[in-house]
Amino acid sequence: MSTSTAQISAWGNGLALRLTKPMAKTAGVAEGSPVRVTVKPGRIVIETETEPTLDEMLAAFDPSKHGGEAMAGSAVGMEAFADGDA
Repeated sequence: MSTSTAQISAWGNGLALRLTKPMAKTAGVAEGSPVRVTVKPGRIVIETETEPTLDEMLAAFDPSKHGGEAMAGSAVGMEAFADGDA
C-alpha cells in the first residue's frame, strides 16, 4: 500500500483527480476501468470494480448456506418428462 498527495483540479463543470502512472499501476487500473466511488464528509474512497474470478466465487461458497436441493417441490414441466414422471 502506498500513500501520496494529489490535487483536485477543475474539469469542465466538475472536478477531477489525476492519477499518476505509478498510482494507476499499483491500483491495477487503466483508462476505462470501472471503479466504485464512496463519498463521506471529508473522505473519498475509490475502489476497483472487478468481477470475481471463479476461484474467488468457489472460495466464498458455503455449503451450509447454499448447498442442498434448491427446489423443495416435485418435478414440473419439462423436468417431469426428463425424469420419466409424465
